[in-house]
Amino acid sequence: MSESNVKKGSLSRATEWIGSIYRFATDRNDFRRNLVVNLGLFATGVWVARNLSDFDLMSPQPVT
Repeated sequence: MSESNVKKGSLSRATEWIGSIYRFATDRNDFRRNLVVNLGLFATGVWVARNLSDFDLMSPQPVT
């Protein structure tokens, strides 16, 4: 395999990958896209709550 064939093959794969990401992101009726976005937002919220706040969500609340 020559070097030009390797570059063309990797460029083709990169172009296909970018195209599939673009189609995935712009398909408005895609259940998988909505699921991935919602799970990502949930995971981000949990990470923020656990790492950037002074309280623990899993600890029992004090009785006042």
